[in-house]
Amino acid sequence: MERLNLTIEGMTCEHCVRAVRGRLEKTPGVKLDDVQVGSATLDFDPSVTNIDDIEEAIADEGYTAFVPG
Repeated sequence: MERLNLTIEGMTCEHCVRAVRGRLEKTPGVKLDDVQVGSATLDFDPSVTNIDDIEEAIADEGYTAFVPG
C-alpha cells in the first residue's frame, strides 16, 4: 500500500465530504483514512489502482483532486 495525501478543490461543505468519501470507499484498491473539506488522505494498492484513477473518481463527483507540491 502507498500513502496518498490529496488536495481537493471545489469542496465547501459536509455534503461534499460525504460525496467524496462515498466514491473513494467504492474505489477498488483504496483504503480511506480521512476526508475533510479540501483534502483526503488514503492508502492505495498500486497493483489495483493508481493516482490518476483516484483523481478521476473524485472528478466524477465534480471536484478537482491533485497531489500538492
